[in-house]
Amino acid sequence: MLQVGQPAPDFTLKTTTGDTFRLSALRGRHVVLYFYPKDDTPGCTAQACSFRDQYEDFKDLGAEVVGISSDSEKSHQKFTAKHNLPFELLADEKGEVRKLYEVPRALLGLLPGRVTYVIDKNGIIQYIFNSLSGAVDHVSKTKEVLEGLPA
Repeated sequence: MLQVGQPAPDFTLKTTTGDTFRLSALRGRHVVLYFYPKDDTPGCTAQACSFRDQYEDFKDLGAEVVGISSDSEKSHQKFTAKHNLPFELLADEKGEVRKLYEVPRALLGLLPGRVTYVIDKNGIIQYIFNSLSGAVDHVSKTKEVLEGLPA
């Protein structure tokens, strides 16, 4: 996996609206970049809804939340609408960004992993949390890290 202190690799993916998202466009803001296994599964829904419920707190800390999975844009559109998610979900259907960020597979390689990165305003990784089962813990732990960074 990537390490704290390394520059976050830049990438470009499609959003739920078909627009192009580029990580470097968020330079100057903190970014919570979270990789998750699959839309509309229990753990992933709990995680996304927890980010949704605390989204204003993240904004107040100067951070943008961005979720990535290998689901399609169409799947992300349904998931976003169903749970009223206020942040971007990006479609990494070929797993290229997951590989770029060295996100490991979980459960004997059967599932895509769940890893959250906190990236500071300068594009440097400040925190990495890797836990498949602690979906909601990703939210609380990243919020704690952001509280320690200058807004």
